[in-house]
Amino acid sequence: MVAVLEAKHPDAAAHLDEARADLLAFTGFPREIWRQIWSNNPQERLNKEIRRRTDVVGIFPDRGAIIRLVGAVLMEQTDEWPEARRYMGLESLAKARLRIIAGDPPNENTTTQAITA
Repeated sequence: MVAVLEAKHPDAAAHLDEARADLLAFTGFPREIWRQIWSNNPQERLNKEIRRRTDVVGIFPDRGAIIRLVGAVLMEQTDEWPEARRYMGLESLAKARLRIIAGDPPNENTTTQAITA
């Protein structure tokens, strides 16, 4: 990609080349969670919910009112995530944690009980 850009946009190519390590950081995690790392769908869903709730109100009387409403939405989402939604399974998170902390490829027989113990 950098080589293709270099001819027409040398500044962009140089910027991508300098950011190579950051752009490819996701490759240090197990392949099965790459899609979740690439995606910002949970953040987009949260932003959409905040937008939906604030559009209903229209004009807020003061900054505190906005903070209370958005804080309530965030608290509601925080309560829902542990119970209802699992964006990444515990096994995937455990493998990712082992790989990053230990620096070794995860063992396929590793369980979440072994990690939390």
